[in-house]
Amino acid sequence: MRWVDVKEGLKGFLEEFKREKTGIAGVILLIILVLVALTAPYTTIPDLPEKWRNSQYWEDNPKNVPPTWYNMFTSNKLVPQEVYLLDDLKITHPSDTVTIVEADYTLPKKYVLGPQGIIIKGLNVTLNEPFQAPTMDVYLLRPDGKRVPILTNKQLSSGTTISIGRDSKISANVYIWLVNVTEGKKITMFEVPLETILINDMVAPMFAKVEPGMNVSEIIENPQTLPGNYRLVLQINNPAPKDNQVTYDNIKVTFLGRSYGNMGTDYLGRDLWAGIIWGSRVSLTIGILVSVLSTIIGLVYGVTSAYLGGNADEVMMRINEIFASIPSLPILILIGATAGHITLWFIVLLLVIFGWMGIARISRSMALQIKEQTYIEAAKALGAGNGRIIFKHILPQLLPYAFAVIALSVPGAVIAEASLSFLGIGDPTAVTWGQILNAAQAQSATTKGYWWWVLPPGLGIAVVGLTFVLIGTALDKILNPRLRRL
Repeated sequence: MRWVDVKEGLKGFLEEFKREKTGIAGVILLIILVLVALTAPYTTIPDLPEKWRNSQYWEDNPKNVPPTWYNMFTSNKLVPQEVYLLDDLKITHPSDTVTIVEADYTLPKKYVLGPQGIIIKGLNVTLNEPFQAPTMDVYLLRPDGKRVPILTNKQLSSGTTISIGRDSKISANVYIWLVNVTEGKKITMFEVPLETILINDMVAPMFAKVEPGMNVSEIIENPQTLPGNYRLVLQINNPAPKDNQVTYDNIKVTFLGRSYGNMGTDYLGRDLWAGIIWGSRVSLTIGILVSVLSTIIGLVYGVTSAYLGGNADEVMMRINEIFASIPSLPILILIGATAGHITLWFIVLLLVIFGWMGIARISRSMALQIKEQTYIEAAKALGAGNGRIIFKHILPQLLPYAFAVIALSVPGAVIAEASLSFLGIGDPTAVTWGQILNAAQAQSATTKGYWWWVLPPGLGIAVVGLTFVLIGTALDKILNPRLRRL
């Protein structure tokens, strides 16, 4: 096969491909997917697979909240995330032993609820006199003039994190405050109903209307948002400032939103947008790699079987039928369950082992026609060996079919990997769409209405499948007529 012929054939193919609108659409989608996959470390979070299962990394994110753009389609607006660093806070020193840190937070009228919680972290404490350790009082000043005591005499140390909304002791303090304001009486920590503060959202009442005579249970279950300007106050008391030092360079106050990012968060607060972008890398890699390897193995196996003929052909086809009769998904599940930790490369190997049989049978039937051609007989007469005839004279004739098969086989490989990950058998060190769906299923995301956790990875799988189906269909339309002329 001369280079001139290859060049002319390629030129003719490109001219025909340009006329296939579905193929052009598929190529555009493929380019977008490849760019998204390649730029994932730069557009989202570097080294995301290492951080994906580290729950502490995501503690500054709200849990199970929809994306921020959801507010455009609903009348019940949900507050976004707000983060305050050192430059955003007001820090004063009324005395040598007292420091006041203030964070002003505005809750507009359009939002139905306040933040999901408040995280305070980054206080660096150096203790040289442990018996006079610094302590902190935390309270919230509301627009109606009321003061919500959140924490009192909290002993500080480096690494101290205050999680308002996730700490049962803080929730109990909020409940005590609610009873004090509405009923005018003081109760102790032992009188707080645990089932109430552990099950219900105790942050929303802090940003809701609370007046004497109101019912505490009604405030907790159906809070009426109180818009306005709030102020979170941290009062650090350091009785021994010369011995114990508190620095604020790394302080961070986060008002957890009830909406977050481009795709919301899951039950650990993980950014689903980052997970979906990184998942595209796995889907494309596995899909293309499995498709290419399966096609190459199937083509070589089928052509070799057809060319050798006789008993060799019979034995090879029986082996093919044995592999084809094995139910691949149950076997993959069994192997995955017994092998324990499965890497992505092992998944690729398994999918290739069970993915070449159909291609081999079709390529064999096509090779049976090609090997009867005159130029094959001429090559034999000139003394060409079996390998030369198979790889130089027969396989090149099947390349058009191979390209179409590669494109059309990618969706199956992507769905197979997603199915294994969805069943919990995938690579736990990787971030895949199947694993995101697996976590959603385990947390009953569908029944709880967490659509942002289910739809995006499912649509991602569908888009990858559609991309290669469009390309494969266009290739099939262009190349099949040429194959029929053989």
